[in-house]
Amino acid sequence: MISRLSSVMAATVMAFVAGGATAQEESTNQVAANTAWSVFEDQNPRECWAVSSPTETVNTRDGRVVAVRRGDILLMTFYRPEAGVNGQVAFTGGYPFASGSTVNLDIGGTEFELFSEGQWAWPASTSEDAQIISAFKRGVDAVLTGRSSRGTTTKDTFSLMGYTAAVEEAEKRCN
Repeated sequence: MISRLSSVMAATVMAFVAGGATAQEESTNQVAANTAWSVFEDQNPRECWAVSSPTETVNTRDGRVVAVRRGDILLMTFYRPEAGVNGQVAFTGGYPFASGSTVNLDIGGTEFELFSEGQWAWPASTSEDAQIISAFKRGVDAVLTGRSSRGTTTKDTFSLMGYTAAVEEAEKRCN
C-alpha cells in the first residue's frame, strides 16, 4: 500500500521538513507557500503536492503526557497525473503505527478512518480522499490520532488555514 506514495515525493517531503535549502533544491522545487501549507512540484515523475507540519502535538501513554522521539510529522495532498492520482491524502506520524491499527482524522466533528502501514496512513479509497479534501477546504483544523507500535497515543493538530489555496495550486500545476 505504500506504493500509493512516490518514493521521490516522500524524499522531497522529508527535505521540506529538514528545512535545508540545499536538500530542497536537489530534490524538488517549492513553488508556493500559503500560511501553514506549502506547495511543491517535481518533474520526474511529474507530481505536485500541498504539505504541512502540525501546529500542536500531544503524546500520551496510560493517560499521561509523555515525551517521545518522533520523526517528521506531515499531512499532505498530492497529484501525480501519470499514475492517475488526482488528490490523494497521506499522513506520516513520525513513528511506526501499531500493526493493524488505524488513524482517526477529525475535521470539525466529521471523522474519517485512515489505514496505516509503517509510518504512513491514508484513506481506503479515492472517494474518501475526495470527501476529506472537501472537509479540509471547509475546516479550521484537522486532528489526527494514532497509536504507535510502542503503545503511545499521538494527537497531532494541523491548521487548515491556507489549505484551499495550496491544494488548488498543486492541482493546477499538475493538470
